[in-house]
Amino acid sequence: MAFMPCFYVPKRINLAIMLFMACLLSYMMRVNLSINIIAMVEDTSSHENGTEVEALPDYGPRYNWTQSDQALLLGAYFYGYMITSLPAGTLAEMLGARNVAGYSCLVAGILTALTPAAAAWDKYAVFAVRFLIGFLNGVVYPCCHSLVSKWSPPDEKGKFVASLMGGTFGTVITWPISGVIIENLGWDWAFYIVGIFVLVVVAIWFYLVADTPAQHSTISLKEREYIESSLGDTLSNKKKWPPYKELVLSLPFWSLMMLHYGSMWGLFFLITATPKFLSEVLGFNLSSAGFLSSLPHVARLLCAFGFGAVADWIRRRGWLSVTRMRKAFCLPSHILPGVMLIILAYFGRDPYVCVAIMTISLGFNGAATASNLANSQDLAPNYAGTLYGIINCVGTTPGIFSPLIVAAFTKNENTIDQWHWVFIIGAAAYILPALFFWVFGSGKIQKWNEVQTTESREDIVNTKL
Repeated sequence: MAFMPCFYVPKRINLAIMLFMACLLSYMMRVNLSINIIAMVEDTSSHENGTEVEALPDYGPRYNWTQSDQALLLGAYFYGYMITSLPAGTLAEMLGARNVAGYSCLVAGILTALTPAAAAWDKYAVFAVRFLIGFLNGVVYPCCHSLVSKWSPPDEKGKFVASLMGGTFGTVITWPISGVIIENLGWDWAFYIVGIFVLVVVAIWFYLVADTPAQHSTISLKEREYIESSLGDTLSNKKKWPPYKELVLSLPFWSLMMLHYGSMWGLFFLITATPKFLSEVLGFNLSSAGFLSSLPHVARLLCAFGFGAVADWIRRRGWLSVTRMRKAFCLPSHILPGVMLIILAYFGRDPYVCVAIMTISLGFNGAATASNLANSQDLAPNYAGTLYGIINCVGTTPGIFSPLIVAAFTKNENTIDQWHWVFIIGAAAYILPALFFWVFGSGKIQKWNEVQTTESREDIVNTKL
């Protein structure tokens, strides 16, 4: 025991790693259908010049699902996800984020492994399974934000929020690995292997994660005191009902919600549509489509940690107020990605140019770790999970709308010309919310973060900056 301090790994580092893994699991279960479905349906794709794309070999049963059917199935996850995103933060704050997220991932992993059986039964069975997976995974990110608010010292906030980019890494590895699995084992194993992996990681989650430093059984006294003293009195240990009335009347909160919506539109559009675009419009084979589809997410992941570290550095130096810093990072997180989509709409004719522009666009969006993804922690640390749950509920709707918009524009013909307005809509969704946030956004702790008890007015926690 005398040598343990020499090898002591800070428990908040373990927590950050497990937050990364929880988000990775969530996205693996979210995005695997986007590429698997290409091998599950009858091949009717064509190049933009009208010639037939070489048909994919049979990697398992094929189903006669129309473009509208596919859009419905791709959107099913987000219907369920949207429902539980709303109360998830409150559930995490009341019941404990560790158990809420852990058990949800456990059941969702089992359902992922049951997807091939559902497909053999009926497309509506697949819809039901995907809906339930989304329903369960809707709690993951609000739970993670709740844990960040309790474990992250303020000058480490950017790196902790960047750990939530595990979802991006989940996309990065799922598409290319799924392509390889499908081509070697069949598309059903692309579901089975993900389900098995989820079960293994969930077991580790329950072993390593605690809701607060005070509840962690092996944390050192020094680390616990450091975390708790750095957070000061911005957090309360009392369970409390979120101030929904104040939220509805808060312009900083509305501007955050719009900013998050714009970021999620660009992200979910690329998640649900990129494999189909690369395979059916640009003519890449399945494994290449999976690999190339992951490149924008690799760029987003790397940039997320880079921008998060820069934001922490700026905060330690005191060069910008939190409000000015959040607004400044909207330029790379929203404005530049929107500009890149406009360029893609008008100049994206060459397949590799398209991939390069998509990669640059989503790469810049990694700066969301220093803008919309961090702002709920700024406004109300006591209700960070609740705030993120609400904005994530609204931010989930692009996962429903974007496949429908793509299906509407490509209903009669699926060429680069039909995708022009899809990219323009995405650009507007990025840029307009950033302009709104520049006017009304804030990085200050809001008065409604204060916790009032029934004892006396002195028990109100003073959280003004």
